[in-house]
Amino acid sequence: MTSKNKALETYIPIANLIAQTFGKNCEVVLHDLSIPQNSVVYTVNNHVTGRQVGQPFEHLIKDVLLSKNFENDCTANYRTTTIAGKKIKSSTALLRDVKGEVIGALCVNYDLSPLNDMKILLDEFMDTQQEKIEANVEPFDNVIEIVEDLINKMIGNSSVTTLKRKDKIELIQFMDKKGVFLIKGAIEKVAEKLNISKVTVYSYLDAIKKSENE
Repeated sequence: MTSKNKALETYIPIANLIAQTFGKNCEVVLHDLSIPQNSVVYTVNNHVTGRQVGQPFEHLIKDVLLSKNFENDCTANYRTTTIAGKKIKSSTALLRDVKGEVIGALCVNYDLSPLNDMKILLDEFMDTQQEKIEANVEPFDNVIEIVEDLINKMIGNSSVTTLKRKDKIELIQFMDKKGVFLIKGAIEKVAEKLNISKVTVYSYLDAIKKSENE
């Protein structure tokens, strides 16, 4: 501590506490604004930005005092970048003496680089694609064969000739929910296997939609 202002010494435990709480990526800098050209009087974890005792303040006016977020003597969570290209999340609070005069500033600088790498990893991991499938999709390669096999299994061992209308509607409703009829030619396949006309399948689908909307 190089400041002659003894009042600023009371903030050293606070600076240490903040740095110890948030770890090695958290730098805390204490400024004595009575000596602007050499305002830095105390640092913790100064490897984050490289701030050295005896240096002047950098962002106090532009990013703190002139910020639209400056309120109650502080500006929190503004972004700065070091010469080395590190992205830093910074917060600064003014320090006043018993007379209410500004005597210094306490700055917290957090290195976002490790978190940014984690964010990229999480973004890649959480990336998903939601494809909107329209009706009458032309199937690729053997898709229609796979779906036809699924249709056969949905019908199962039921005797088509003995299936009641209600049972056929329930079966078609299940197929519809599973996306069977999105595939081009599926309605014709189902009509053939249930021994009903294509028009009947359409009428069942209309009845199902009407029932679901009621």
